[in-house]
Amino acid sequence: MLRSGLGRAERAALSAASALERPAISAGDLVRPSGLSTRAANLTLSRLARKGWLRRLRRGWYAVVPLSSTSAEPVSEAPLAVAMQLFAPCYISGWTAAQHWELTEQIANVVVVYSAKPQRTSEQKVGGVSYRIRRVPKDAIFGTTKVWSGTVPVQMATSHRTVIDILDAPEMGGGGRQTLDIVRAYWRRKDTDPDLLFDLAAKLGRGTIFKRLGFTGERFGHPSQAWLEACRSKLSAGVSLLDPTGPRRGPIVSRWRLRINVPPGDVA
Repeated sequence: MLRSGLGRAERAALSAASALERPAISAGDLVRPSGLSTRAANLTLSRLARKGWLRRLRRGWYAVVPLSSTSAEPVSEAPLAVAMQLFAPCYISGWTAAQHWELTEQIANVVVVYSAKPQRTSEQKVGGVSYRIRRVPKDAIFGTTKVWSGTVPVQMATSHRTVIDILDAPEMGGGGRQTLDIVRAYWRRKDTDPDLLFDLAAKLGRGTIFKRLGFTGERFGHPSQAWLEACRSKLSAGVSLLDPTGPRRGPIVSRWRLRINVPPGDVA
């Protein structure tokens, strides 16, 4: 990969950017260490990107291109860390978190982010990585734990919150069939905690979650009858789809006010 030469100010800015050791940088990150104004920092970052020393991730955000890179468009080596900066306040959940907690062996080519920051579109490609963003209220960011991506802390949904998130929105877990596989794997774990699942669902306060939670818990786990009845007491009115993106046909389980619109073998 060919890179153009640098002026003194550009070298100083690139050195400051590299010293930050962050997966994504903006003009604000350079104002103090380089002594540049915000406007000058923006112009310098733009020039460094044109010369091949930085990669533009999205408007106002850049990544330092490693000296060892042979590509003009290298794929981000720290997609979770990038998400923490670009979509904050946020956390990682859905299919991505299910992979982290070994609830699925399927490989997803997208990073699932739950963010309280407004987004123009729910699907974005940044640094060669595809992101799927679900907008949530800031007070819905709970049930997470800190993991590390290099030197950057990443807020990851716990295995319990991951299950609740994909029962709330199965499309974030890869769809109905994949969601059932993930939930089935959760109920087989030694750290399964029905009461914690219930508390997390209650905090979100959506009755549809309890329909899917109670149904899958009864099918795949061994919760107490009291727990099942507690779930039933939280059901919302009407019949919901097990898979919201699936066909509007299939048998109805009246006990859970749920239409099972997936192949019968998936819930066996």
